[in-house]
Amino acid sequence: MKKSLKLLGLAVVFLTFVLGLVFYFIGGDDILRFNGLTMGTSYQVQVVDMPKDIAAEDFAVDISELLKRLDTETFSTYASNSELSRFNRHGIDIPFDASSAMIEVLLIAQEISTLSGGAFDVTVGPLVNLWGFGPDLAAFETVPTQLQIDAERGRVGFQFLQVSPSSQEIRKTRDIYVDLSSIAKGYAVDQLAEYLDQAGVDNYFLEIGGELKIKGLKPGGKSWVPAIEAPVDAVSQVYQIFYSRGDNIAIAGSGDYRNYFEEEGRRYSHEIDPRNGRPVTHDLAAAYVIDESTSRADALATTYMILGPGAAEDLASRQEQAVYFIYKSDNGGFEDYVSAEFIRYLGSDLQ
Repeated sequence: MKKSLKLLGLAVVFLTFVLGLVFYFIGGDDILRFNGLTMGTSYQVQVVDMPKDIAAEDFAVDISELLKRLDTETFSTYASNSELSRFNRHGIDIPFDASSAMIEVLLIAQEISTLSGGAFDVTVGPLVNLWGFGPDLAAFETVPTQLQIDAERGRVGFQFLQVSPSSQEIRKTRDIYVDLSSIAKGYAVDQLAEYLDQAGVDNYFLEIGGELKIKGLKPGGKSWVPAIEAPVDAVSQVYQIFYSRGDNIAIAGSGDYRNYFEEEGRRYSHEIDPRNGRPVTHDLAAAYVIDESTSRADALATTYMILGPGAAEDLASRQEQAVYFIYKSDNGGFEDYVSAEFIRYLGSDLQ
């Protein structure tokens, strides 16, 4: 269904969000919170039923070490000695011994790439750098020419990346550059959730840079209450709240309204379509996805932003996906598309 809204129109902000660098603290609502920085952003872990046999200090250290391993040691394109950076420097057609984390993420990425017909592609890195949104900031001087775009497109294509789980190897068949920023945070959230599940935690709220995993309920049997942010380049404003309803769900969002640049009066989004090498120009301002896996939700949110109106709704419908899309309308406001699967999480809280 669609409805016209003249609200201030993304990322996921949370009504329970606490931004800060406090290592951990106990809130007045009996929730143990851990906060910090990872993957170029902040993280937040909220635990209701902390296991009695694990000290909070040890818990905090485990979380910090897990996220450090996934960030600077595995998925970072900024850390020169990370696994991903080493693979990007690795030779063509030479097997590369990969960690289980790298294999898992790349398999999910290849699945979404195939599903979307190449709209999602983790080898889009050369184009991201060309347009000035990647780690190689020196590559950007002005809007690239079509000749430059075509040259970098020759280095883009998920079909040039081979993943072999049986041998724990990955291989490139062309000089590609892999950028996992559209899925790595979601995977890190999933790994945090797995750690908490194994520790016996039944009620938690996890978030890394706007990607989150929710399980169970808050104290008092109340839903966790995430909120969708208005897709405007201004102070964060709540656009829509929803309720977890005790479900074990993953949520991710993507939008084109904060990370962009302007030149000669034209706005260029960081959402680069790997199929044509250019920033998207359609009216889809934000896409939110609910899934069982934060990795998939993270990748799919980017996918829907690349696909844009029509194609995004069609793919979500075929997958019976819970999605919330926000479109820019002609009158300067916004319109929503809410799938039937998402509607469950709107409305009043559990009673």
